[in-house]
Amino acid sequence: MTPAAKAEAGRWGTRLTPAQPVWVRVAVLAAILLVAFGVSQTCQKSQIRFNKDQAIVKAERQVDFEPRRVQVRLLRRGLESKPFWVVSLSTPGRQRGTFTNLAVVRIDANTGKVAELDVQIPRPATP
Repeated sequence: MTPAAKAEAGRWGTRLTPAQPVWVRVAVLAAILLVAFGVSQTCQKSQIRFNKDQAIVKAERQVDFEPRRVQVRLLRRGLESKPFWVVSLSTPGRQRGTFTNLAVVRIDANTGKVAELDVQIPRPATP
């Protein structure tokens, strides 16, 4: 190809290199779609679909006492940083820093399922 022909081809966008085979284009497109699918699934698993108020109601249903104090925290645990609501329910005791009842409920913030329930049974006072 003459220099003038090359200049003319470059100006009008004609390819000077041979076209890639179709299978390469299909493979690249498939790889991009797989990566996009993987990212979307990862993002979906870390969403918070169960809000704070729903977590409190669910936690209160798990215990057999009427809590006077409620504390709620959103924590992410594990390698995937999965979100959990950690709800502490308590009834204060007569002495400062003591509890008549205490429960900690861990709830999956994505599904709303109770992942862990830890109820502290009060011990009788020692004489």
